[in-house]
Amino acid sequence: MFDPGRGIGQTQRGITGLETAIILIAFVVVASVFAFTVLSTGIFSSERSKETVHAGLDEVRSSLEPRGSVTAFRGRYGSGSGTETIYKVSIVVAQAVSGEPLDLTPPYSADGASTDPDIVIGAQNKTIVTYSDSDEHLSDVPWTIAWLGYSNGDNILDPGEKAEMTMWLYDRLFAVSDPGNDNSIGLMDGSSPGGFGGMAATSTAPSLNDSFTFEIQPPTGAVLTIERTLPARMNTVMDLR
Repeated sequence: MFDPGRGIGQTQRGITGLETAIILIAFVVVASVFAFTVLSTGIFSSERSKETVHAGLDEVRSSLEPRGSVTAFRGRYGSGSGTETIYKVSIVVAQAVSGEPLDLTPPYSADGASTDPDIVIGAQNKTIVTYSDSDEHLSDVPWTIAWLGYSNGDNILDPGEKAEMTMWLYDRLFAVSDPGNDNSIGLMDGSSPGGFGGMAATSTAPSLNDSFTFEIQPPTGAVLTIERTLPARMNTVMDLR
């Protein structure tokens, strides 16, 4: 029977298959974009983590490590009541692990004649040595090198090679045969011959029971820090362990 009031004032609407498909496609697109964003972020984070790991490995593989003891050598500036102090410190170094070669081109040389150290003209040294104690800081200390055992003849520290680095605080004056005698060392005030960058005065010279720090800064890799304390009595040669 016909109902004249049916449908009046009422609105009914259904969802067609096309609309359903459009909604599903929209969900798929949004999910795809979200998934791509998540994957991109994950890949980027993974790559950054990989770079960090490789950088850390390169840092370790390009680092120096000490081999053996630190040796200090006594000298005397002036005569009579002159200043007795250390004028050079030596340490044997090698690569921490087998890795990238390290440039150890020295800025100075030492030949045991006349005055040491001697500046190497035109040397392009990339390794810097600093010195500090409670009274003094030296930002570019003269240093020399001597290769021990096997060496391929260049100034590059390769895996398996060892080098003795000697840091100079005062000039060694070879007019005096024994470095422990009077007037055996001189100030590093830049006068020729001799070095520049070491101690230019005796008022802050390292003395008995004084502590000091050398930092060897290679062109790549970690800084090698050497901290030692002088004994209560100075000998001509001192093993500081």
